[in-house]
Amino acid sequence: MTSQSHQMTNAAEVPSPALLIYPDRVQANLQHMLRLTGGPARLRPHVKTHKLAEIIKLKLAAGIDKFKCATIAEAEMTAHAGALDVMLAYQPVGPNVRRFVELTRAFPNTRFSVIADDAAVLRTLSAALAAAGATAEVLLDVDCGMHRTGIAAGPQAMDIYKELATLPGLRPGGLHAYDGHNNLIDIAARTAQCAQDMAPVRQLRTDLQAAGLPVPRLVSSGTRTFPIHATHNDVECSPGTTVLSDTGTAQFPDLNFEHAALVFTRVISKPGANLVCVDLGHKAIASENPHPRVTLLGLEDAQAVQQSEEHLVLETTQADNYRVGDCLYGIPRHICPTVALYMSAVIVENQRATTTWRITARDRTITI
Repeated sequence: MTSQSHQMTNAAEVPSPALLIYPDRVQANLQHMLRLTGGPARLRPHVKTHKLAEIIKLKLAAGIDKFKCATIAEAEMTAHAGALDVMLAYQPVGPNVRRFVELTRAFPNTRFSVIADDAAVLRTLSAALAAAGATAEVLLDVDCGMHRTGIAAGPQAMDIYKELATLPGLRPGGLHAYDGHNNLIDIAARTAQCAQDMAPVRQLRTDLQAAGLPVPRLVSSGTRTFPIHATHNDVECSPGTTVLSDTGTAQFPDLNFEHAALVFTRVISKPGANLVCVDLGHKAIASENPHPRVTLLGLEDAQAVQQSEEHLVLETTQADNYRVGDCLYGIPRHICPTVALYMSAVIVENQRATTTWRITARDRTITI
């Protein structure tokens, strides 16, 4: 990010706090992702980061034709934007089984797939799809070390996949293994951990194929392991944060993506010596991590003193350089939940705010 290139010449027209997106940087990040995978064939980016139909369309224009999502709303938004291959990386339970079936019927030209790790869920999903005269691919969700969802590679995983292959309305779609726990900064250590985590998954695939079962794809990679998986031709890579990036991503030297989304804020008070208060409270910046939750450009020495719903008080030696009403731009530590806090994003082109994009899939329900 070049000096001052992030600033808006018409900032006075933009209310704060605001989420800013720079489409030229989004495009640059998409091209970098494509270079890493050698083209779109093995790229299935996660849409959870941006939740924007306009970015789906940018991806489609770049040749990316497969997508991964975490919610029914994200899947609906992605299909409505024109995607023809959408994977729901979330095991459907309760009413979401019905909603997934409705999704397949609402967008007959889109191939939907879903993950599961539980035999009872497979049977419920099978019954619902069969009753609707629909079919869907199901990928077995394999726990490769994160211990959040998925089943460990082994005999039980084999048994569930074998049952999946027999159930009406379901087609074996392969394996899904998310390695979001691998946050080692050193690329050599991260690569070694990735190989260790994926070895049982690859062995499971070999065993399933030896048993005569189709395993059409292996979907893996979070953002941090994306450059590693990109070197393996047998993996569909599903990074999410790379499209916008954040300071959490930037701490990994090999993840050199551009900061395509910033938060825009103003000084709203100067409550004491060396203190400034900006309008970046919990409702404007993701707050699940410890401080610093945002890095303010030009004010990198600022230390958070307190944060509440609408306020962030910072201590800085540069406080005297700022007046109430002055504008600041910040890089979020975690962009994905930050995006979800905003109804729309302000689009910045040639250093001007030009329009807004509605963040459609921040809602849990769109129409289905």
